[in-house]
Amino acid sequence: MNKRTTSEGLGKAFSEFGQVVHARVVTDRVSGYSKGFGFVRYATIEEAAEGIKGMDGKFLEGWVIFAEYARPRSPPPPYSSQANESSPSGFP
Repeated sequence: MNKRTTSEGLGKAFSEFGQVVHARVVTDRVSGYSKGFGFVRYATIEEAAEGIKGMDGKFLEGWVIFAEYARPRSPPPPYSSQANESSPSGFP
């Protein structure tokens, strides 16, 4: 996704395939530019499937996008206090 893509532009592009309830481009806190991905929520799962089928591999503002269902983040690895026991300062 183009770094200047807006949430409004993302929603407009995907609205061709169904009722977009919410669209959000994830942006960098400092620059305000897109991080290269976003999320689109449709009113129904059928519209979401059409949106994915219709937009996957297509150009959006000059960039090829990949549309797929969102997946939950994997949890971070558990903290191990043993990792810092190798030296008295806590650093390896």
